[in-house]
Amino acid sequence: MFLKISSSGGHRYVRLVESFRNADGQPRQRTNATLGRLDEQGGPLDALLRAKGRPSGDSDPSQVRFESALALGDVWALDALWHELGFHGLGAIFRRARFTTAVEHAIRVMVFNRLCDPESKLGVLRWLQTVSMPGIDVDKLSSHSRQVVD
Repeated sequence: MFLKISSSGGHRYVRLVESFRNADGQPRQRTNATLGRLDEQGGPLDALLRAKGRPSGDSDPSQVRFESALALGDVWALDALWHELGFHGLGAIFRRARFTTAVEHAIRVMVFNRLCDPESKLGVLRWLQTVSMPGIDVDKLSSHSRQVVD
């Protein structure tokens, strides 16, 4: 989905649009919601922006800023493969050996990083901030890793 600005009758409107393919495989777009007039002060679009904590009024609503999302696709596929191959069982082995840190999580993060975006061991922590990794407590793993490095 994406935002689309369209003009009609001398006014500009913001619409939430979805791309899809029809039964013949041809790309199409459909409007899921009309968010309001872009040039109307105090209208539904301004109310929506205020509800999301964005200032309205003097600000230019056409300058909507998007923040990047965490990457998930490749990591999700690797996580499914990790579990299918039984590597998640390494956690129990390390717990029986009385390891107090999540060694299996650290190994999983390093392996996934090498496959997705190879980095140094410290670079893994930077990479970890850009992805969504199921079952990994990023803050706990990062703080423990920094203690080990120091």
